[in-house]
Amino acid sequence: MLTKTIALPKLNNLSPTMESTALKLMEEAGELAQAIGKLRGMSGEQARWEEKEVMELITKELLDVAQTAVSMMFVLEEHYGVNIEKAREQHISKLVKKGYLKTNGQ
Repeated sequence: MLTKTIALPKLNNLSPTMESTALKLMEEAGELAQAIGKLRGMSGEQARWEEKEVMELITKELLDVAQTAVSMMFVLEEHYGVNIEKAREQHISKLVKKGYLKTNGQ
């Protein structure tokens, strides 16, 4: 199974809640969608963007989405007792059962 592992820090100068983090996640996802729209010429802007510029913007926005998701994981662990590692394992099992992911034995 091919994986991409990134480690993002717990932000230590914020006091996020589940609600504030969920809203931030939606905001960041919207910015990612906007960046992708620029690539497809769907932003309504007259200026044309070079593909390299758009890929850099998409990458930055994707990492903002990932950072916010990681922040929410910290909130869930620390304030609600969620076991993220166990949830991750269940998530991978679900992907295998749905046929989205093949394991080495398949």
